Amino acid sequence: MLELLDAYSDDRGNVIDYSGRPISGIQIHFSGSNNRLILDSEVKLTRSTVFRFDCNNATIRIGKGLHGFAGFLRVGEDSSIVIGDHVTTTSRVTITAVEGAIVSLGDDCMISGDVQIRSDDEHPIFDIHTGDRVNNASSINIGNHTWLGWGARILGGSTIGEGSVVGLSSVVTGSFPNNCVVAGVPARIKRKDIAWERDHLTLKKPYYKPNADVLTKSPYWRSTTD
Repeated sequence: MLELLDAYSDDRGNVIDYSGRPISGIQIHFSGSNNRLILDSEVKLTRSTVFRFDCNNATIRIGKGLHGFAGFLRVGEDSSIVIGDHVTTTSRVTITAVEGAIVSLGDDCMISGDVQIRSDDEHPIFDIHTGDRVNNASSINIGNHTWLGWGARILGGSTIGEGSVVGLSSVVTGSFPNNCVVAGVPARIKRKDIAWERDHLTLKKPYYKPNADVLTKSPYWRSTTD
């Protein structure tokens, strides 16, 4: 296990591609071979972040930071986690990708506390008559400027369009368009044609925000496309 984020390579072909200042307290586990951790030189990680490469031929890529990103990121054989620029977390997010799956998050996503994004169930389940797997890993795609609310669970095969919001404690198992609110267990579309902004209700003036005239709009104000 490595506990210092810095440029690195070993004789098994595992590589950390990073040219920024070294960051202590980041855990990096390489158990297999030919794995790559690729980080923008301006990435911003908290010291609770853990990267686990359990198998071979996997990639984790994270873009430049806005403020702290904290995560437990685990990749299996031939799998990838790709995170864009300016993705932020309230507390440590869990992200897993195994069996060739790709988990992708676009730019400017905001992730609240206790969120999990999982391509897989960690353990296999089989049909006792055929012997076939019934819970195969599946890729996840989360678009730019998506807000994942507190306790959200994003499961394998899910797609969320850019500019959308996932409500508190929701379980996402399907595909959803851009600029919508999805919530519930399982999640369903609750509202379309919405836009959200990072301006905090108590930490940024004005402390009443009754309409969009009191803030600067992001470029993600678009109608929902079904």
